Amino acid sequence: MSLETAITKAWQRQALWLWLLLPLSWLYGLLSLVRRQGYKLGWLQSYRAPIPVMVIGNITVGGSGKTPLIMALVDYLQQHKLRVGVISRGYGGDSDKMPALVTRTSLPNEVGDEPSLIVSMTEVPMAVCPNRQQAIAILLQAHPDLQLIIADDGLQHYALQRDIEWIVVDVARGFGNQQLLPTGFLREPLARLNGATVIEHKKLDSADSEFTAHHLTMQLQPNTLRALRGSSVANNCNEQSSSLIIQSEAPVAGSTVHAVSGIGYPQRFFATAESLGLVVIAHPYPDHYDFELADLLQYQQYPIIVTSKDAVKISVLLADHLSMPASTVSKTDIEALLARIWVLPVTAKLSASCYDELQQQLNSLGLKL
Repeated sequence: MSLETAITKAWQRQALWLWLLLPLSWLYGLLSLVRRQGYKLGWLQSYRAPIPVMVIGNITVGGSGKTPLIMALVDYLQQHKLRVGVISRGYGGDSDKMPALVTRTSLPNEVGDEPSLIVSMTEVPMAVCPNRQQAIAILLQAHPDLQLIIADDGLQHYALQRDIEWIVVDVARGFGNQQLLPTGFLREPLARLNGATVIEHKKLDSADSEFTAHHLTMQLQPNTLRALRGSSVANNCNEQSSSLIIQSEAPVAGSTVHAVSGIGYPQRFFATAESLGLVVIAHPYPDHYDFELADLLQYQQYPIIVTSKDAVKISVLLADHLSMPASTVSKTDIEALLARIWVLPVTAKLSASCYDELQQQLNSLGLKL
């Protein structure tokens, strides 16, 4: 078990030994406060983009649903003919090759798994770089007509000035022991929510009376299971597939599946699979985990389901092995594995008030939908 996985599990059960780390949390909080005040008072230099910037982020470690939210917002803005682009740090990519534009053929190990997913699903103009100013520069150079930039997971990147801040809060997960890292999983204190637009991520429940036009809420709606072979996030793998192995039948309610997940909060993925009636054997891996072939080959007896985020990396992994002239694993075995993997995509469903709030914020910036 990795250190990251051990600490994550300790956060989930609020282990008492975490309180021994409290002095480190105080130091972390002090350094974070000094840094933020440094930008606020102008002691540290920040950058303002030539067009409005909307930051989407969270104050907790681990997934909160921001990537599906970004894709939903991009889709909404594209439908309303607003020219939007996205920037990201490109976590998990090759920083030596950044800044870089993200295309449908970009590899996750070069630009990051989340940017690969976002572009594969929305075709939005996107650039990645730890230096967000450089990401914006290369993005606007390639797409000078953009009207709005969405910054993925840039809440704590105070070197980038922003016009709109949306913070996603996972209501089901909550804030644990409400302590900063490493005692708890807060990146910033709860007071950071003040003054920002807070989007409450709630469990999918049609009986939830609070999911109305009067609340800023979102839910993740599971879509139909898709075969990894032929899915929109697995084009690279499809090109290498010889299709000698017949695709397995999609798991249905009552079926047992291996649920394999390398996301920040895998319990949500497992719960989503269970909500479809599947009997889940859970296999959590660290966030942004780089899967190896052996990780997947060990799950033999039942179909495997993965998230869309993991699928972009797994598809490349299998494509690479299928293209190797010599491998310790036969192409037939890899084909058989490919035929057993299914992707469980989710779509963020936003309450009407979220879109009303967005329109008001954009109007105040001179952007009309």
